[in-house]
Order: sequence, then C-alpha cells, then structure tokens
Amino acid sequence: MCEVSAVRVVLLGDTSTQLLARLLSSAGAGCGLLLSVTEAGFDQIEREVLDPDSELYRRDPQVIILFHSTQRLLEIYDRLSPGEQDQLADDRLRLVDELKSAVHARCKASLIYYNYPETDDAVFGNHSNKTERSFLFQLRKLNYGLMTYAAGQPGFYIVDLATIQNRIGRPALYRPMLYIHAAMAVSEALPAVVAATAACIGALFGRSKKCLVVDLDNTLWGGVIGDDGMEHIEIGSLGIGKAFSALQYWIKKLARRGIILAVCSKNTESIALQPFREHPDMVLGLDDIAIFRVNWNSKVDNLRDIQAVLNIGFDSMVFLDDSPFEREMVRAAIPDITVPELPEDPADWLEFLYGLNLFDTSSRSDEDAERTKLYQTEALRAVERRDYAGEEAFLSGLEMVSRWEPFNTFNSPRVAQLCQRSNQFNLRTVRYTEMDILRMAGEPDRFTFAFSLDDRLGAYGIICLVILETVSDETLFIDTWLMSCRVLQRGMEQFTLNSIVDFARKRGFRFLKGEYLPTPKNQLVRGHYEKLGFQPGDAYWLLDTGTFQTLKTEIRSAS
Repeated sequence: MCEVSAVRVVLLGDTSTQLLARLLSSAGAGCGLLLSVTEAGFDQIEREVLDPDSELYRRDPQVIILFHSTQRLLEIYDRLSPGEQDQLADDRLRLVDELKSAVHARCKASLIYYNYPETDDAVFGNHSNKTERSFLFQLRKLNYGLMTYAAGQPGFYIVDLATIQNRIGRPALYRPMLYIHAAMAVSEALPAVVAATAACIGALFGRSKKCLVVDLDNTLWGGVIGDDGMEHIEIGSLGIGKAFSALQYWIKKLARRGIILAVCSKNTESIALQPFREHPDMVLGLDDIAIFRVNWNSKVDNLRDIQAVLNIGFDSMVFLDDSPFEREMVRAAIPDITVPELPEDPADWLEFLYGLNLFDTSSRSDEDAERTKLYQTEALRAVERRDYAGEEAFLSGLEMVSRWEPFNTFNSPRVAQLCQRSNQFNLRTVRYTEMDILRMAGEPDRFTFAFSLDDRLGAYGIICLVILETVSDETLFIDTWLMSCRVLQRGMEQFTLNSIVDFARKRGFRFLKGEYLPTPKNQLVRGHYEKLGFQPGDAYWLLDTGTFQTLKTEIRSAS
C-alpha cells in the first residue's frame, strides 16, 4: 500500500474555512499523505502572514494555503472610487507578491493560492469585456496576472477554483444564502475544491501519477480490430470516432508532458500494430508509447510486467479500459493502481477524466518531453544485455560517461522532480521543492550535486542527486542521496561515492556522515552504506575519506 507521510498545513481565508479544513484533513489519505490542517483566525490573512511573530510561523508549516474570495473582493471593489476600480487587479497582485515574499522570507513552506471564480455584477452588461472599470474585466485580468506571476515564482502554486466553477456551475460553487448567513464562499463544490487542493499538495510531496496504461479495442478506438478489421474501427472525424480521436489527442499531450504511456491489451500483436502503422486517422504513434504489451496473457500479468520494466510503484500508474469486468479484475488484483470507472458512453470520457485531475504536477522540466524516448532506449538496453556473456561485459560495452554540476536555475526543475518523485533509491526521503533547491544552491554550508549519465545508446538525463551539509570542520553530512531506478545496477552508486569523496578531500573534509531513514518504499537501500564501506555508529554511518579506496565502476567521468 501507499507510504503515508505527515504534512503540516495552515489554511488562512477571508471567509469561513472550517469545513474546507476538516475535509482537507482527511483527503490526503488517497495519495498517501496525512494532512495535519490547522486554521488561522477568521479573516486574518494579512496580519498572520506579515507579522513575523504570528501563530502562523510558530506552527512551522510545510504548506500554507491562502483563500481570498471573489465575494470579499467584490465588496472591496464596491467601496473604491471609479479611478481606483481600474487598479483592482494590479493592487491585488501587489498584495499577493507581498504575502508570498513575506512567507518565503520567514519559512520554507510552499504557498498555495486559490484563484478567483468569476462573477458578473452586470453593471456594464456585455460592455464589461471592453472597459477596465468593470469588475468582470478586473477579475479576468487578475486571474491571468496570477498565472503569469506563478510561472516565475518557485514555491508558489495556484489551485484553479475558476476552472472548477466552469466545470460544475456557479450555483454548485457559491450559494448567496450560505455566504450571507455563514460567510461561506464555497457550497456543494467543496469536495471538488478539496480534491484539487489535495492533488496539488500531493504533487508537491511526490504523490503524482507517472504512467498511463491504456487498452486498445473500444478504448483507443471503437470496435475490435481483430473482428472488424482496420477499415471498420471507429476513429477520426465522423460519429463516435471523434470521441476516440479526442481521447488520443489528450493522451498524446500527456506523453509530450512527460507521462509514460504504455499499452496493455489482449490481442494479436501484429494485428494490433496495424492501426498505429497504417490507419490515416490514428493520432498516437508507436513513438509515443514506451512499452507495448499486447498478447493473450491476463491484463493483470501484463500490468505487473509493465510495472517491473518501469520500476515504479503501482500507485504511480493509471489504467484505462472500457470493460467493467477487466477494470474490476485489475482493481482486485492490484489495489494501488488507479482504475477510473469510465462512463458508459465514450463521448463522456474526456470530460470525466478532466474532472479527476489524475496527472497533477508541481513542476516541469525540459527532460519531460524526452521521457518516452528514455524508456524506449532502456528497452533497447534490456534486449542488448542478452547478447553479453556477463553483466560486467555488458556494462563495459555501454561506454557510460557521467558528469555532475551544482544545482542551478537551469537544472532546478528536474532536480525538484527527482526529489519529489524518487521513493525506492532514496536514503532519507526528504522532499524539497524547486524553491528549496534554488535556495540551497546559494548556501555556503551546503554542496549540491546533480549527476547525469550518457552511454552509446543515448542519454539518461539527470538521474542522481546528492546534497552535502557541513556539520563541522572535518565532517560533511549526506542530507540527500537519491537516484532514479532506471540506472540501478549500472555502477552509479560507486561512481557517485567516488565523486563526492574526491570533492570532500579537496576541501579538507575527512568524514562523510550518512543516515538511512526507512520507509515502506526504500527497503532497496537498507544496506547501502554498509555495502559501500561506511562504518556503523549509533544512528549514522561514517566514512573516512583518508582511508577510502576508489570503488570499481564501468562509468568514467566526463571531466
């Protein structure tokens, strides 16, 4: 089952947030988080955030949520002069920046901000879209301004209440009676707001989905390819074929964003490949798919095979299948995998999937778009390995080269992703956000390493992170040592230790001090330090860099 981690959350709102806090406290369990949610005083956002001695900071939060409501903003707008109304959005954006700056100057918490569901006071009618003085114009300007602001602010994230209202309707989000009598700005839509908030927090702490596995017949296209033939499957611009094409476009966008795409289908492989190679209306191509498991084995067995190849947790996978029977079989056999209960009509699938927000993320990097290629190349390595007599000969034949660089503004998105998502090879499983990563890069008592790896078949990208912290004149503490499971058994552990020992020696440090904090997912590295020659202490492992002998590895340094 999913590893459960505790996260301290403080919620501040200018309206009543008791129910939101209560529901949010229990919402994290679905993504393996124990959310400890507390509230600040009613309508005390600015006082709590701007006062360095406030109760907010004494609670040492990991996540702070700010909820400025549209209703209170309208009340502020109504009290302004016409000239001041023109500046409402700009004034609110300046306030948001002031609050964000205060939070990040005083604590390490990630800041989540709710944007503004639209409401039209109908003073200008359709002319609201042409005059900056209208409240609707200011709201739209504000929401756009928040998006552009967030794009350049590590550690600042938006939960999109405006989109939730668009999807479920304003009456479900806002009831005037509840606001007038109980100061509640969210009504029946509260579960949707809670789910979106929990998804955002989950993404910050590595609880995001990494892989989408799809069936073929009656899922990627209408009909059964083996019975109907390629010319009769439903896909394209006519009838229900439009629904299947739209689903494929959505899946292709996910693959481009970095979600791993796999196929799992009961079928004859040669027949199932035909649409990908020959059908003129197919949107997805074989180059979009990292793993293609099409045979007559059970889907449960194929999903287990896909998971083993990818070396990720089942809780990181989503499986789409049109068959209720197959969905239930998978749920029963693999409880951690997410299996959406698709509506009966394929025309409704996309809107249903949009609402689930399965693939929330807190960051993106340039390597995301290359992820499918990375896994395809890894499959080539697995095939090539069979041609070698032994593991050492295979590794030598790969001609591996590694280099490292400190954390910086260019690699920080990928570094943050690895930190948030790595579970199995992670000695302490301490999660750092992109803002944390950038802050560490400038701290004189910390030394940071982002290792990349290449071989003659292709590039792995950044696959290993180490953070060293100075604890004395002669000792460096290994705050973080994590690695992508794609490079297990390549000799990267040995190369990494050789590199950081060399670094420590050159700077006069004699000891490296390591710690292993066990979780349900990192048992893989329980004996890591012992195998590398560290000596055990009461709670830590110690390595003497003066007596350390360079470890054998087939990886050579690029420098």
